[in-house]
Amino acid sequence: MTRPLRIALLAHSTNPRGGVVHALELGEALVRLGFEAVVHAPDPKGAGFFRPSLCETVSVPAGPVGSDVAAMVRQRADEYVSYFNSLEHRRFDVFHAQDGISANALATLKARGLIPGFARTVHHIDAFRDPELKALQNRSILAADRHFVVSRLWQGLLAETFGIDAALVGNGIDIKRFSPVPDGREAALARRLGLDVGPVVLSIGGVEERKNSTRILEAFIQLRAMHPRAQLVIAGGASLLDHHEYANEFKALVASSGLSAGAVVRAGPQAQEDMPALYRLADVLAFPSVKEGFGLVALEAMACGVPTVVSAIAPFTEHIGADETVWCDPLNVGSIADALMLALQPQTLARLAQKGPEAAARFDWAATARAHLPTYQTLAEPAHA
Repeated sequence: MTRPLRIALLAHSTNPRGGVVHALELGEALVRLGFEAVVHAPDPKGAGFFRPSLCETVSVPAGPVGSDVAAMVRQRADEYVSYFNSLEHRRFDVFHAQDGISANALATLKARGLIPGFARTVHHIDAFRDPELKALQNRSILAADRHFVVSRLWQGLLAETFGIDAALVGNGIDIKRFSPVPDGREAALARRLGLDVGPVVLSIGGVEERKNSTRILEAFIQLRAMHPRAQLVIAGGASLLDHHEYANEFKALVASSGLSAGAVVRAGPQAQEDMPALYRLADVLAFPSVKEGFGLVALEAMACGVPTVVSAIAPFTEHIGADETVWCDPLNVGSIADALMLALQPQTLARLAQKGPEAAARFDWAATARAHLPTYQTLAEPAHA
């Protein structure tokens, strides 16, 4: 080919969720390598992506949705299909979905003969109870022509569950953006969030069952016995899925805990430019998640020199060294509490403040982008045969 590949990357939303972050970072890395990458996402508010990007982005026209998740998936996929029905919008060599919504849209376009095929990154597989959601998730995986994963855990599960041989591409960290060096945002952010002397325990991802939020809270309550001015800050949570039942359980636990006002701060989604400062304001990141595709949050915190408490399960154990975090059993509240207390010990703080940035530096977005290229080339070849 005499011109660079033109690659359409599709995400499920413009919000700061893991798959969207991955899509933007991958798109930027591909542009730096000389390719033309464009990240797409449904954008019902028309506000654009949560941060500016080096690569081109497209806000796909989208309408409001109700509380029915299956109906939301169908609507967002249909909105994608409507957008790509136009030949002008399909002038790409490669189509690459980062999630089930966009993959279902590409599956429909492929079935209609409008695109020759597509790739799908399977960050993780959800355990949906709704049979329609299960069917849509399976279609989004099985209809793809090529597959990527970010960890060996999901590479093995895809092979075991679907007989799919997926390419392992990993993840990256922007160590210029995420670093231990203050950028001047810290003081104002601390005032806005109402942070006191701490220590500050940070949880990223909102209140969700797979983020293990109620056990984090229970462990934090134990921690307060030793650190009575500790605060738990929960940031993020811009999810398309419905977590209201679990969130209600969390609220009830807070209400019955006897914690003082301001002990638990539900910060919600934060501006991307504030995230490095937010990590630096924390004394420890609590990340005892029970299911992740990779767990990029832990490495972002480590890059900022913040000690982390992480579940001693895959995929975390694949890419975080034995002495680079404080491990815990995510199903044991006492284990999480003990890990938090250990992480706050001065000698642990000092050791992990040094180890964290060194560990994060191993993960390079350019290497992640290069890992996609052989598969991209095979997808592009039929169109240029």
